[in-house]
Amino acid sequence: MSFSVIHLEFIAVGALWTIGLSAIAFIGGSLLGFLLALARIGPSALLRAVASFYIQIVQGTPLLVILFLIYFGLAIIGLDRLPAIVAAGAGLVIYASAFLAEIWRGCLQSVPKTQWEAAECLALSRWQRMTRVILPQAMRIATAPTVGFLVQIVKNTSLASVVGFVELAQAGKLVNNSIFQPFTVFIIVACFYFIICYPLSAWSRSLERKLNVGRR
Repeated sequence: MSFSVIHLEFIAVGALWTIGLSAIAFIGGSLLGFLLALARIGPSALLRAVASFYIQIVQGTPLLVILFLIYFGLAIIGLDRLPAIVAAGAGLVIYASAFLAEIWRGCLQSVPKTQWEAAECLALSRWQRMTRVILPQAMRIATAPTVGFLVQIVKNTSLASVVGFVELAQAGKLVNNSIFQPFTVFIIVACFYFIICYPLSAWSRSLERKLNVGRR
């Protein structure tokens, strides 16, 4: 059997699932990561310690292990196994949150100390200082590295196949197992990854150049 339009459509559907899983990971990881970043620079020593411990554990654990623990670990302790999309999404959200938290913590702390002090002199509350003074400046710094990390999320969705989720890489593997044309199949898979990732990489570089110019 040779490569056909049906096989191409199957791989294209896998690419759509890759985009969807990446969106879940990025949105969920952003929400949790933002809270972790705030906790890391907050006044509570307990929250700082808990957030730091979480980040160190997640960053020190391979994503593959996180996915295995979520998908198979619940079954070991007697709970129902999660659907593949839920397990893959949860694992990637946990992974993304730890790295985004550190990216954003660094960006928040890179805002000059004088800006924090000036906001305090204006008698603004902590929430007002953060939302009106610090966050707008930190977002400008964080945009480029955040978009760059999104590319890594897209690539790491390929590990979701270990829990049975059929994304782009797994779709290519399944097609290859049926027609045994690895060169053709995985060249097409690579092209799909390039189509997804290259615009993000180019956007990240463009943002970095613009923001660097803006800070001169």
